[in-house]
Amino acid sequence: MLYWASLSLMRHTRSFYGKLILTPTIVLLLLWIIIPLSLTVYFSFQSYNMLDGSPTGYAGWMNYDFFIFDEAFYDAILNTFLIVLSLLLITVIFGFLFATLLNSDIFLPNFVKLLYISPFLIIPSVSALLWKNLMMDPINGFITFILNMLNFEGIDFLNEYPLGSIITMLAWTWVPFSTLLILTSLKSVDKTILESAKIDGANPFQISLLVILPNILRSINVVILIETIFFLAVFAEISIATNGGPGTETTNLPFLIFQKGLQNFDVGESSAGGLIAVILANFVAIFLIKIMSKNI
Repeated sequence: MLYWASLSLMRHTRSFYGKLILTPTIVLLLLWIIIPLSLTVYFSFQSYNMLDGSPTGYAGWMNYDFFIFDEAFYDAILNTFLIVLSLLLITVIFGFLFATLLNSDIFLPNFVKLLYISPFLIIPSVSALLWKNLMMDPINGFITFILNMLNFEGIDFLNEYPLGSIITMLAWTWVPFSTLLILTSLKSVDKTILESAKIDGANPFQISLLVILPNILRSINVVILIETIFFLAVFAEISIATNGGPGTETTNLPFLIFQKGLQNFDVGESSAGGLIAVILANFVAIFLIKIMSKNI
């Protein structure tokens, strides 16, 4: 009896010290989240323009009305979801294809594999500048050079196909990421299953679709969750390459909030937009988690 009592006391002591050690970290994390969020909520109900120097009083729901009923808001929502959905399709499909290639018996030198991964290691602002000035420039860009060699005129991609250009930049960066995660999952697929499928007469397409894909579905779900979070917050590429234009053709929700806050100096409206963005992002995250919870 004394043994069990001492054992129970040791467990409670360990639990207490464990919680005590974690408490400072948890408190700091909560403060890290709660303080900015509280200030954002506060300013979203204030009439506060930075050009005036200080808040001028309670504004009620006015900032939310101005933000939601702004025509640019609906364009921003549409562009945000077009960017997210397009990039998820591109990165998952091409990530799977490239991961299959890298996992095959085809010999690829190590430097080729390193070059393939390198776009993901480039800072977003640098990536945007590379595409804007070296690849898509209508006069001196590499794509224009290739088109001129084929007797075609150069194309001003950022003005004629702005949203497609942004999606291309982001896909170039994020396809290697999805490839790495999917490749890791492919390495863990039991080879005996693949050999059994070949013996049963399955062709490569059937093996990929009916054998490999179900075994890596968990990794694909993780890719979708992680990438969705980042794609909802795309900013640098849009700011540097198109500045949200032409018009609002590439304006997404984060860039619209930036325009309200740091270009129009309207802290109240940008705070309201920030809270709306947080709510929408949480809805998307909860929706994805519920759909994918069985496979994660």
